Amino acid sequence: MIHTVRPGETLYQISLDYRTPLYEIISANPAINPNLIYPGQSIVIPGFPDPNTLPYQIEVLLNSRQLKLYRNGDLQKTYPIAVGKMLSTTPTGNFIIINKAPNPGGPYGTMWMSLSKQYYGIHGTNDPSSIGKAVSKGCIRMYNEDVEELARTIPIGTPVYIHP
Repeated sequence: MIHTVRPGETLYQISLDYRTPLYEIISANPAINPNLIYPGQSIVIPGFPDPNTLPYQIEVLLNSRQLKLYRNGDLQKTYPIAVGKMLSTTPTGNFIIINKAPNPGGPYGTMWMSLSKQYYGIHGTNDPSSIGKAVSKGCIRMYNEDVEELARTIPIGTPVYIHP
């Protein structure tokens, strides 16, 4: 998996975002200076497949509160979602699914899938009436049955493109 450095990122934050130890990222990138990375630089993240080799992609449209699942470029399904509220917006950009955790408990419903951005994920909800609204702390909420279906379908490493 290749990560493209964004403005303001550090190698340490990248390691946190991907839940990959810093020493593993440094080992996978022997030609880089870990103290001097720059926007646009490509960093190998070990342990994840190349997203271009996976059949699935997820597109999240924040304004219309929809999550679209594509397989080999063809739209398979559109799901309703809840997104971040004004003071805790859902981050935009390109991410991947880095892990899945069934039954995380609390407000996260029956499934949690971490994004490659620390503290953010796609998860179920214990409040189904929130779907379709901008009410979360930045995560993407789905109906429990929808997030379970999505988690069964997509592999770890699936790209997630989040747009306004």
